[in-house]
Amino acid sequence: MSERTVPELVTLHVWRIPRTALPRALARMALDPRRLRALPGVRFGKLLGTGTGTGFGPGDADPTRWAALTVWDSPATATRFADSPVGRAWSGLARTSVRLDLRPLTSRGEWSRRRPFGDPAGGPAAGPVLALTRARLRPARALTFWRAVPPVAAALHAAPGLLARFGIGEAPLGWQGTVSVWRDPADLMAFAYRHPEHRAAITRTPTERWYAEELFARFEVRDVIGDRTVLGWVADGDPAKGGRA
Repeated sequence: MSERTVPELVTLHVWRIPRTALPRALARMALDPRRLRALPGVRFGKLLGTGTGTGFGPGDADPTRWAALTVWDSPATATRFADSPVGRAWSGLARTSVRLDLRPLTSRGEWSRRRPFGDPAGGPAAGPVLALTRARLRPARALTFWRAVPPVAAALHAAPGLLARFGIGEAPLGWQGTVSVWRDPADLMAFAYRHPEHRAAITRTPTERWYAEELFARFEVRDVIGDRTVLGWVADGDPAKGGRA
């Protein structure tokens, strides 16, 4: 399948585990990345640690929450994940979990030298949208990057229309990203391009050369299945359990 092809479905599984299960989760993080990528119908897959979302820095790690981002050849193949060895293993560890079904709207950049979400043409989205950022830091530029993070994280926390946010990472240092869910595309765009702290960070990126590799993608949230509190969901109404977004 061409890397320009836009997948019909991307899933984000997020699991909340008890602290007593942390050793088993770390073992799964060592064993399961290759197994995830080898599942039938998987075009691209990453197992991820997460952060609390308060600072998006090295000290922000949340050892009780883990995630899998998976790009599928078709929605039909995605239905097999729950019964796969990887899906069963993480479900067995989790106290609670949630799955987001996503449709790519835009994607710029690369992840592990690939373009996992193809070349989406944009288009309208009804309801919530999810923004994903991912970067591999240049070691020599990491310190200046971490110093620039706190103002942006503080601004994000108070942004109108923000429903959920947390950090993601493939490794504790140097490989990090963010997930944020917004009430609608207008709220996301207002923060991304009009908020002074975020605009300042965007302006500094080309001159500071923080990243050896970066990706920004935006998705329509087509469904949220499970316990939204795993995401820190703060939507209007009942944020606690299941149903559609």
